[in-house]
Amino acid sequence: MYNDFQVSGFSCYSHALMHHLCFRNVVSYSDGLPGEGSGIPYFYLTTLDPTAKNALQDQRSSFTISEYPLGSCGKKDPENPSCAKVTLTGKLKVLKENSKEAEIAKSALFAKHQEMKGWPKGHNFQFFKLDIVDIFLINWFGGPKPLTVDQYLHYKV
Repeated sequence: MYNDFQVSGFSCYSHALMHHLCFRNVVSYSDGLPGEGSGIPYFYLTTLDPTAKNALQDQRSSFTISEYPLGSCGKKDPENPSCAKVTLTGKLKVLKENSKEAEIAKSALFAKHQEMKGWPKGHNFQFFKLDIVDIFLINWFGGPKPLTVDQYLHYKV
């Protein structure tokens, strides 16, 4: 995954006045050090923001990544099926502080988003990952392409 941010983080939660709400947000992410991506998206989120706050209540989440910001779609509309997009659906989980995976997330995120290092400590930023359970891929006309999580995580170029 080569983008640095995406405009479609998605989480759902229960609300006192409504049965169920879903929320989209702009989120920065990284799946590894530059050139060493794992495919697992990591995030640095604050509970002052609904994305993290909601995930602590209901982990169900999805994350859409588009080819369009790379510039490789030319003048095509971002919704054009030949301009690839993938939606990863799963559980947005907070990583245990000082765990090996939290250190991986920290290195990956801070390498791509260096200003994160200086974000306010009192804002309770934490490292999260999307534990992927389903993948929806569109990269041409004719509907979504079947892709298992295992195929996605072990793709060979």
